[in-house]
Amino acid sequence: MKKIFAMLLALAMVFALVACSGGDNKAADDKPVKIGVLVADVSGEEALGFRAYYENYIAKNYGVTFTYTEQLADAAAEKSAIEKFAAQGYDAILSLSSADRATQIETAAANKLYYAVVSGMLDDAQFEQYKSNPYFVGQIGPSMQTEFDAGYAMGKHFADQGVKTVGIYGAFIPNPMHVYRTAGVLAGLGCTYGGASDKDGIAGQLFGDQGVDMSKVACGNVQVIGYFQGFGDTTFDELFGIVGQAPDAFLSVGMATTFFAEALNGAHISYADIDSFTSGNAANMKDGSLVYLAGKYSSSIGPIFAATLNAIKGNPVRDENGNALSLSQNYLVATDSAAFDSIFNGDKGDNPIFNKEALDKVIGKVSYSDFAALVASK
Repeated sequence: MKKIFAMLLALAMVFALVACSGGDNKAADDKPVKIGVLVADVSGEEALGFRAYYENYIAKNYGVTFTYTEQLADAAAEKSAIEKFAAQGYDAILSLSSADRATQIETAAANKLYYAVVSGMLDDAQFEQYKSNPYFVGQIGPSMQTEFDAGYAMGKHFADQGVKTVGIYGAFIPNPMHVYRTAGVLAGLGCTYGGASDKDGIAGQLFGDQGVDMSKVACGNVQVIGYFQGFGDTTFDELFGIVGQAPDAFLSVGMATTFFAEALNGAHISYADIDSFTSGNAANMKDGSLVYLAGKYSSSIGPIFAATLNAIKGNPVRDENGNALSLSQNYLVATDSAAFDSIFNGDKGDNPIFNKEALDKVIGKVSYSDFAALVASK
């Protein structure tokens, strides 16, 4: 009887341990997910649209807590923010800040936090360096080829319209996406730069020149009457220097609708930008002189959230070599108010373009190819 009792007691202890173990696993699965978001822009319409989508739609549908940083001015601030999130038990970092993404990845990995690029992309060398890091989820956004193509399509649109004179705003060169967009604009207008007409030939020189050297610009039917970049004390003087010449169009590779819309609308100069679908840009296209927008939409950042959630839950999406996601996302283009409103109004509130129904298809165990297919479908 003593032996039987001892065996029964031992079995009871085993069952108890198994039950406890199963409970712990369930608790781990049900543990609330906390994601820290690094931001460099806390007030722009695009940034606010991204935030509303995460906090009002994704958080509600997936029970995830998003905590946004204050505006991060430099790499040191980014690193400090990641370390604070780690100390507070967060699961992952989503980055909308790009002062030093290499340090961001290394800091996140050192603190066992999953990390993903939300806006923009790493350059090719950086991606090669970090693609096998198990904490690097990946990046989903316009590739450098897509950036060039967006600029090219914008430049060609105006060349096909028969414009004779244009001004160009290069935004923040040497930021890679602005470099490739500017290269595309020049090529699309039918211009060469330092004798080059191809993507890498033009972009390589722009990187070296840290901007556009007007002495290297040679065009056919279109004259580039002025170019400037950056944003500082002299920027409006440069803008008005171009506006005063009354060009047929003003082409920007980013931020013109934030900085210069009022001036361009007031001067009745047709302008184009690569920016985002926001309420301000809707008004600029309806009542102002914005006539071309290649833009991101707020829920375009849905798939990278899904990939990050998968990593947290133990279902990382990797390619056949075990590398992180790197998927290009195209821009949507509007050349009139009706087209703009169709895109803008179709990506708001409780039914964004990347809604729960769409994202649920790639949350859980999913192949790289299936994930890529969803991104391409929108």
